Amino acid sequence: MKKIGFLSFGHWSDTPGSAVRSGADALLQSIELAVAAEELGADGAYFRVHHFARQLASPFPLLAAIGARTDSIEIGTGVIDMRYENPLYMAEDAGAADLIAGGRLQLGVSRGSPEQVVDGYKYFGYVPPDGSSDAEMAREHTDVFLKVISGHGFAQPNPRPMFPNPPGPLPIEPQSPGLRDRIWWGAGTRATAEWTARQGMNLMSSTLLTEDTGVPFHQLQAEQIERFRTVWAAEGHSRTPRVSVSRSIFALVDDRDRAYFGRRGAEDDQVGVIDNSVARFGRSYADEPDRLIEQLREDEAIAAADTLLLTVPNQLGVDYNAHVIESILTHVAPALGWR
Repeated sequence: MKKIGFLSFGHWSDTPGSAVRSGADALLQSIELAVAAEELGADGAYFRVHHFARQLASPFPLLAAIGARTDSIEIGTGVIDMRYENPLYMAEDAGAADLIAGGRLQLGVSRGSPEQVVDGYKYFGYVPPDGSSDAEMAREHTDVFLKVISGHGFAQPNPRPMFPNPPGPLPIEPQSPGLRDRIWWGAGTRATAEWTARQGMNLMSSTLLTEDTGVPFHQLQAEQIERFRTVWAAEGHSRTPRVSVSRSIFALVDDRDRAYFGRRGAEDDQVGVIDNSVARFGRSYADEPDRLIEQLREDEAIAAADTLLLTVPNQLGVDYNAHVIESILTHVAPALGWR
């Protein structure tokens, strides 16, 4: 059995064929898609965070709104770029959104992906110290965030406060119990996956890895997952970690599916360059359900993960994306033992 959710980038554009023409459309349709996915029996609604782009950026108002409209679906990010984040303010937002959702947040965080602007985090007021890198800054922000959402008291109380204080250093409020165990790191390499395990975070792995060993993407990703679990066990963490992978998967069950995705044919991995490093991109899947099932049986990383996030073409609108999710849940997942 697997948890199956969707991952949306929240694109919008005022162009022909787009059902998402503004930032308001992107936000409101994201809420409606999460509601629809819950009604269909999906397990998660996840959203990508990109700055300086016509995509979803500030996640916590959206997560809180979805939390207020739904009852059971997990609500998450994949991922928040920690180079841009004030970890204390983020901890307040996350705690509040998680309480509104009844403890259903699953927050993916990471260093982030290639940006729309040069060193965009600097415009948000964050500059790595001399001798440090933006990746190290992202990890430092994450370390602070993890400590304060765990209830770590650190702020010296005012001896003459407006309101009475409990004894000792004060923590960030509100606190949401259990949130620390629901933080994921988006790892792009096998080494980063091992680091993630040492930090006690869940592993989120997407459709690209920023390294290449010459083996198919799904095998390299499966090795990444195996290394994560090996280090997790060696660290002696008390809980069982979670692992997610993302995939673009489309079951061709009607004329709309065939018109949008039926002409792709068989796809292979792609190898490219990101931030001056070789990267391997995983293939997309689009086929009739019976053939799709056989192709997915061969994906070793999906088999190794406990959570599958379906990347959705959000600009095609809520109704069509709900159909995409329902097709996988109905025509594909049962045959593969995911349901």
